[in-house]
Amino acid sequence: MDLTLSAEQKQLVESFAGLYARESSSERVRAAEPLGFDPKLWKALRDTGVLEMAVPEQAGGWGSSVAELALTAEQFGRAVASAPVIEAQVAVRLLATVGDPAADLLGSALEGELLVVFAPRSYADEALELVPAGAVADVVLAMVDGELLAIPAGGPRQVENLGSLPLADIRAGEDATVLAHGPLAARMHSDAVDVWLTLTAAALVGAAAEAVQAGVQYAKERHAFGSPIGAFQAVSHPLADSATAVDGARLLALEAACAFDDEPGRVTELAAMAFAFAYESARDATRRSLHIHGGYGFGMEGDIQLYYRRVRAWALVYGESNAALDRVADARYGVVAG
Repeated sequence: MDLTLSAEQKQLVESFAGLYARESSSERVRAAEPLGFDPKLWKALRDTGVLEMAVPEQAGGWGSSVAELALTAEQFGRAVASAPVIEAQVAVRLLATVGDPAADLLGSALEGELLVVFAPRSYADEALELVPAGAVADVVLAMVDGELLAIPAGGPRQVENLGSLPLADIRAGEDATVLAHGPLAARMHSDAVDVWLTLTAAALVGAAAEAVQAGVQYAKERHAFGSPIGAFQAVSHPLADSATAVDGARLLALEAACAFDDEPGRVTELAAMAFAFAYESARDATRRSLHIHGGYGFGMEGDIQLYYRRVRAWALVYGESNAALDRVADARYGVVAG
């Protein structure tokens, strides 16, 4: 599989990297806490067409591939940006799949009239916990008791969390709209989960890469016993391990993203694998970098703590890596009853 970026893809990456450099500095990220939402950044992203790119051309969008979305998600992760990009992109892509029953809602989302987000977990009853971006969304798309619903957020309260994400508990009331039910709803939701896992894996890779880079830079600057601490094996070897793991996680995330076009039969398996490995790699990379920073790593004024907190929060709205590995096993060997 050739993962060499085309000229257009390189331009796409540079465009989003530049946008995040301007609109998502660490100072802006801190200023957006504790809600974890920066309206100015979100407007800049909307003006760039961050939602239109996720929608097929026949539904009024730009028809970007999942691989292209993953490339931009990596830049999102590098900036630990305070905007619900992935949840919103997956939501409009899902609405386009639903078709006519969701046409008005899709139009409102693309026009910026409503913020529609996607909940990756399935729920057994009307109580939806820890909905990503639920605290700032107008509508949440969720799988509830066998039905794919569009649920008005209805003024939810943010759930306090160490990751400073706009998580919220919401309730599916009588005003929820049924978009699909039964096996069709399950398939649509599962396909959307595949996209969410892939894009989140790419974002985790971006955050992990920045954490490794921060650790390397600090190891060069900090001296002990007359030498930079990076000269000591106890510092350099863990950083090297993380750098290697992050490279592998990026490769797997891009393979999963390319599979939507090249190997559709393996998408579910690869997406879940990419998410699990990216989460574990990012978790370890941010922990190692934080400890290399010593006391600075544990202070809120240091940037590394932003990455340490965010990568855990992003992943855990779906579940631990074992939850993703269960999905891998189900995709490869079939679901085991009970």
